[in-house]
Amino acid sequence: MADPYATLGVTRSASEKDIKSAYRTLAKELHPDRNNDNPNASEKFSDVTKAYDLLSDKDKRAKFDRGEIDADGNPAMPFGAGGMGGGRGPFGGGGGTYRGGASGGFSSRDFEGMQGGEEVDLSDLFEGLFGRGSSRRGNGGSAGMGGGFGRRPPPPPPRRGANVSYRLSVPFTDAASRKDQRITLADGSTIDLKLPAGLEDGTQMRLKGKGEAGPGGQGDALVTIEIDKHNFFTRDGDDVRLDLPVTLDEAVNGAKVKVPTVEGPVMLTIAPGTSSGRLLRLKGRGFSKRGNARGDQLVRVEIVLPADVKHLSEKLGDWRDEGDVRSSLGV
Repeated sequence: MADPYATLGVTRSASEKDIKSAYRTLAKELHPDRNNDNPNASEKFSDVTKAYDLLSDKDKRAKFDRGEIDADGNPAMPFGAGGMGGGRGPFGGGGGTYRGGASGGFSSRDFEGMQGGEEVDLSDLFEGLFGRGSSRRGNGGSAGMGGGFGRRPPPPPPRRGANVSYRLSVPFTDAASRKDQRITLADGSTIDLKLPAGLEDGTQMRLKGKGEAGPGGQGDALVTIEIDKHNFFTRDGDDVRLDLPVTLDEAVNGAKVKVPTVEGPVMLTIAPGTSSGRLLRLKGRGFSKRGNARGDQLVRVEIVLPADVKHLSEKLGDWRDEGDVRSSLGV
């Protein structure tokens, strides 16, 4: 992947807000759902998402800026990604070019140019560094320390494809009721995602084998959940809170009123003489907990007087409430 700053079109001094704004703009522009006729959009969308995943992580961004990791989040090569190039060799020679063979071993040709173009037998040098065996040092021991450093290490296993990161906005009521969410992947395919119990804002879900292809198999898709705000519901742990407006006559005389929940409206009984601030509970109408139990919906009663109280005032006449409603405040 190219420089993540260039991919998002921001400078290295960009703030978190600038980076997030640039990502949202590009993600909306390149999303596969809007680019069915553009085969390059999926690849660009994936690049933009990986760049944002790196730069939005403060630790990864700092490591990248210091050159400790590359744009894919992998550790940086100790001699740079292009080998030793035309610089000075690791052993003090001038102008050597490293051309490591496919087997990963060293030969005299791998260090051409270190001594004016001569081919040098480096076996003695490496034996001096690592030792061929204790018998060389005259202790009579067995050669090679059980294989020692003289043998080439086995080739590394083939690497899996890269993981691909996604961010999925989930409506508040869908998150609470665990409604399946459809997500479009970078290759244009869609998946109906089942939300887990105990879902939180920022929960990361892993979709095995839905990342990029590689010689060692497919990488994974990493989906980070962002729960949207709601107009009148709020979350309190695993509970859902709601302020419920009721009229004065409903509070005084009692009533059955329709109340919204995350799974649709239900009827709630308001007892006669209910005061503002009273908390009513609807069992099992909150967020799912781990283990599949559910929180509750907490309904706070809020008495609302009519905009024009003239008629109400006439009905009250000279009546006054003689109760000491502020005694608990010490006044």
